[in-house]
Amino acid sequence: MQSVERDVADEWRVGPYRPGRRRRCHASLRRCRSHHLRHGRSLVVNGMWQTSGGWGKIDINNAVNAMLHYVDAGLTTFDMADIYGPAEDLYGIFINRVRRERPPEFLDKVRGLTKWVPPPVKMTSSIVRESIDVSRRRMDVPCLDMLQFHWWDYSNPGYLDALNHLTDLKEEGKIKTVALTNFDTERLRIILENGIPVVSNQVQHSVVDMRPQQKMAELCQLTGVKLITYGTVMGGLLSEKFLDTNLSIPFAGPPLNTPSLQKYKRMVDAWGGWSQFQVLLQTLKRIASKHGVSIPVVAVRYILDQPAVAGSMIGVRLGLAEHIQDTNAIFMLSLDEDDVNSIQEVTKKGKDLLGVIGDCGDEYRR
Repeated sequence: MQSVERDVADEWRVGPYRPGRRRRCHASLRRCRSHHLRHGRSLVVNGMWQTSGGWGKIDINNAVNAMLHYVDAGLTTFDMADIYGPAEDLYGIFINRVRRERPPEFLDKVRGLTKWVPPPVKMTSSIVRESIDVSRRRMDVPCLDMLQFHWWDYSNPGYLDALNHLTDLKEEGKIKTVALTNFDTERLRIILENGIPVVSNQVQHSVVDMRPQQKMAELCQLTGVKLITYGTVMGGLLSEKFLDTNLSIPFAGPPLNTPSLQKYKRMVDAWGGWSQFQVLLQTLKRIASKHGVSIPVVAVRYILDQPAVAGSMIGVRLGLAEHIQDTNAIFMLSLDEDDVNSIQEVTKKGKDLLGVIGDCGDEYRR
């Protein structure tokens, strides 16, 4: 089953929190190694950013029917955010359909991961609690499977207050798992040294954007924190659709007509440009043809095989398009040494995005 395992919500073995005392990991950061997100196998997550507008009009009934189709195919984990338009509301409608229309044991397979993206204001307990209660109501669940926290401004250390309040809500049973999204390595270390039990960090990671492997993966391997990746197929740029195209000629290639295509085209430009990207696509196509799969299948498998990566996001345009067959093919693919070497031979010719952009998430704080 390509879903978040029940262990996604396992308790971290952290000493009890006492008001007025900072949470501490036992003895040292290294001993946090045992506090981790465990998966029987790697995970593919259905990303719901695409419901927020810009990818086509979403019909509620068609979207919920599509979500049921995904879970029936074994793809049972959905990722959303409080800022992704109707995403949390759609999940609430969907989970009630699951309760009514599927066997009781089926419900235990479904997971809804959401994000909280607050403004960087003073993080009081009431602000945090009220915000999480809104997501719980929208998703129609008593307890969030995972809450992934984002913070815009590192100069404001309020993110530590927010995470401590979120941990309180976890201890109250309102959140099963506390996690991060778009935090850099330095701040992840600070959070762990403060004994806050985060299990994962969701970051941009693809064959083009290998920044997570340059700094963060080492800390993650030391502490057991996992990476959940997004942008892994670059909004669809890593596909046959864009192979052998020239976007420098107006109207000559496929239109960059979604927010994700536009976003990741800028990443291509920063990495090495369209010509170099074509060399990468040609390499991925040769590997894909060798294994009888498509380019995005190879692209996702390559990232799932990277150190510290527990799962990768693939955006879903619910009711508009689907890629269930390709997604399930990811779990059947095994890249050999020649495949990996061929990909690395091309990617090493691109620019060092860590130097160009900064660490994970820095693109949102420039």
